[in-house]
Amino acid sequence: MGQVRDEQRRGSLYAEVTARVIEELEQGRLPWVQPWDSAACGCAMPENGATGRRYSGINVLILWSEGVARGYGSQRWVTFRQALSLGGHVRRGEKGTTLCYADRFTPQSEAERARDEDRETRAIAFLKRFTVFNVDQCEGLPERLLQLPELPAERETIPHAEALIAATGADFRIGGSEAFYSPSADFVQVPPQQAFREQINFYRTALHELGHWSGHRSRLGRDFSGSFGSAAYAREELVAEMASAFVCASLSIQPAVRHADYIGAWLAMLREDEKAIFRAASLARKAADYLLAFAAPEREAA
Repeated sequence: MGQVRDEQRRGSLYAEVTARVIEELEQGRLPWVQPWDSAACGCAMPENGATGRRYSGINVLILWSEGVARGYGSQRWVTFRQALSLGGHVRRGEKGTTLCYADRFTPQSEAERARDEDRETRAIAFLKRFTVFNVDQCEGLPERLLQLPELPAERETIPHAEALIAATGADFRIGGSEAFYSPSADFVQVPPQQAFREQINFYRTALHELGHWSGHRSRLGRDFSGSFGSAAYAREELVAEMASAFVCASLSIQPAVRHADYIGAWLAMLREDEKAIFRAASLARKAADYLLAFAAPEREAA
């Protein structure tokens, strides 16, 4: 019975998060491209206020959406116990935000069977819920957690994007009138910066295409077999969309929509498979981490 209840809870969480993303898409909003200009907080990746670790995958979308919807001035979050350990507390009556944690474990019985049968153990995936609160919902926290980070102006963030692009070592070509990634020839092409009405869109576009580039078989090995207009093609576009948003936010660049015309395909995908957004967000996190690793030496030096 316990295993059945756990599976029901996991299924319920997948369904809840997917329904929330579907609702956003149906209203023409992309959860990974929030209206940051109307938000109380600047564009940034959400992080845990106690540990400093950034949230990842589907939790980024949940926290961005919640932060904008509730008008929070920060993207720092803590659990109820973390607030207490920091000398503060969550205000009475505040409602937390549910996040999820995916992992795998091997039951002792499976380990014993594998040993007896002389084979590798089979791990079981599990999904757990946990609740966090924005620092705006707390009192008595250290002042450092309440201070807003000084975000550089867009113009000042562009050199960081250029440095990341150069550090990847990608075959990055500038020219033509279209932006694309060629999996067969393994190169990225982006129009000249002067061709963009807003020049920062050059960097947003470049990071989107580098999101695709990260999936080459010699790197993260994603599936590029889908032809234009297919479900597989739309899935890869969704991964690149979110990867670009995660990288942009990490560089304090406001994300932008690259392929809004895929919203219908994404909706169909999520309605058919409630785990699709989780898988896409996980792949996007890996792609973003892969790209941001090229900027790590620069960030450490700063």
